[in-house]
Amino acid sequence: MKPDLNLSWYAVYTRPRWEKKVAALLAKKRIEQYCPLNKVMKQWSDRKKLVEEPLFSGYVFVRTAEADKWRIKEIEGILNYVYWLGKPAVISDLEIDTIKRFLNEHDSVEVKPLSLKTNDQVRILSGPFMNQQATVQTVKGKYVEIELPSLHIALRATVRLADVELA
Repeated sequence: MKPDLNLSWYAVYTRPRWEKKVAALLAKKRIEQYCPLNKVMKQWSDRKKLVEEPLFSGYVFVRTAEADKWRIKEIEGILNYVYWLGKPAVISDLEIDTIKRFLNEHDSVEVKPLSLKTNDQVRILSGPFMNQQATVQTVKGKYVEIELPSLHIALRATVRLADVELA
């Protein structure tokens, strides 16, 4: 990879249980990578041991230039990029630094997906109602039915779960 000051972080999907291997292969090719490792105390019948497990199962972060990002997929164990709105998702330096700081301060971290429930207040992230506040009516798999208070009427829409965040 050629040196470039316009580097961005991306998340890549890995083969199952290949996170550490992919990180090592990327490092061997001198590609900046980050595989967040969680320190967890494991109990066996005869002993306890502190082990490092990937924090995000199936993911590794890679920092590369826009022009070089497709070469990353050639590395064994990488399946694809994580996409957001049809493009490989760019992760900010601040988010990567936050994960690093958090893992330096805490052991045995548990990752849970954000779940929405009825009556949660959300903000819409894309589409014609972008940045509008809404109330969750129902959650159906990857979709959420929301109510938008507008002009004193109840306007309901079904949007992708990925297109809303808690307000």
